[in-house]
Amino acid sequence: MSEKMNVLFIITDQQRADHLGCYGNKTLKTPNIDKLANDSIRFSNAFCANPMCMPNRATLLTGLYPNMHGVRSNGINLSEEIPTITDTLRSRGWYTKAIGKMHLQFNFPPYKRSSESYEMISQWNRPKTANQMRNRFKSPYYGFEDVEITLGHGDLMSGHYIDWLEEKSPKHVLEIKKRFTKFFDNLMYKTTLPEELYPTTYVKERTINFLEKYAKGDYGEKPFFLHCSIPDPHHPVCPPGNYYDMYDPDKIELPESFSNKNSLYEHHILGEHLKNPIFSGATLRDSSEEEIREFIALTYGSISMIDHNVGEILATLHKLGLEDNTMVIYTSDHGDLSGDHGLLLKGPCPFSGILNVPLLWKIPKITKGKLSDALISSIDIPPTILNLLKIRDRHHPPDIQGYDFSEVIKNQKDKIRDCCFIEEDEEIKNLKFRLRHLVTENYKLTMYESAQIGDLFHRKNDPHELHNLWFENEKVRNELVLKMLNESLKTQSRYPKRASLT
Repeated sequence: MSEKMNVLFIITDQQRADHLGCYGNKTLKTPNIDKLANDSIRFSNAFCANPMCMPNRATLLTGLYPNMHGVRSNGINLSEEIPTITDTLRSRGWYTKAIGKMHLQFNFPPYKRSSESYEMISQWNRPKTANQMRNRFKSPYYGFEDVEITLGHGDLMSGHYIDWLEEKSPKHVLEIKKRFTKFFDNLMYKTTLPEELYPTTYVKERTINFLEKYAKGDYGEKPFFLHCSIPDPHHPVCPPGNYYDMYDPDKIELPESFSNKNSLYEHHILGEHLKNPIFSGATLRDSSEEEIREFIALTYGSISMIDHNVGEILATLHKLGLEDNTMVIYTSDHGDLSGDHGLLLKGPCPFSGILNVPLLWKIPKITKGKLSDALISSIDIPPTILNLLKIRDRHHPPDIQGYDFSEVIKNQKDKIRDCCFIEEDEEIKNLKFRLRHLVTENYKLTMYESAQIGDLFHRKNDPHELHNLWFENEKVRNELVLKMLNESLKTQSRYPKRASLT
């Protein structure tokens, strides 16, 4: 077995930071992830670099901001020419394996027939094109030597998962394929899949299968980088079995900002989008108290199922003797509004529920139950992984933009950043909208393209973001606007590269 450290990278989809017991949630039961937190450094101020799936997942793999890697919004494929940290790890001797959601290429039909994606669900579901999709994953994919992919959300899932389900229950495959045409029609419902056939179980089972084969020596002396990506709790929310009614909607506490919903219709930017929603099945859903309570209860059920399966994966690490040589990271690609200001899902807004993500980082014998309030961004995860694995800078992907947080993780430094800069480009149907966020220790600033007014909240005095200080604290506002400009300039793309001195 390799002396180099393994990496188990666990990522969920659309899970906000406070949707874990270890982050202070008193209703949600997540004992296994809480136990992981007791052996980890827990970052309370971890923020995504972009609050959408594809852009932030591309950032987590490349260490580049969206304007650099080009995936500004969902629906834009990450170029396979851009170097990834898995390219680096693979070239330096790690076995790179991905199980679950990737979302580095688009899932749904394109605007133009000429646009192609190896992660397009409809192509996987058609007999004529399914083998073409499968064959692509027989060779490395964005630096991953081996991929077992899930495509979709909730129980509406395709990819290698559907092959697994075909072997176990063909009748469920037919049912799922029929319902794909109504993907965004239902926010939540009761699935017909039993727990043992649900996609979260698939990811767990395949992850454990890999770990068992690795422990037997099937991958030689190589260390592993295992990307374990669970597609939940992203909507449609439909946890199976006992997880469906594990939490009573009537006992769910609404966010303190829930009653602020009506004032949002007067918001200088959000008001128009709420009055004329572009895509309420996926973004900025104005919701009722009843729907929000049910949505949160089912989200909690999904996360409790995730917790159970993460517990089995971690127990397998221990049982196989891999625990002492495996770094474990738990995070999510972005959050969900979950009733904040009366809204659900995600979209162009200034609120922290979609920006603040969980981040637990365990290194055996180093990170025993530490808590850090250091500002950290998703973009910092790639270079930190490489540095903790002692891979020299010259082998890192070129132009990597994040900071190395290894000294914070080792408790030799308190802070690295004085702010997190967050890009957000929304391009859905006829909506083309650009905003930027700046998070500092005390403040969060949001600015909108072509708008004369932004949002400024004091993070400590106003944690529920009810009081916009834009017109009340001109000095702070001007300082933060200037800082945002500087951060934007620092992160701006430097592609294509200059080819000549003159």
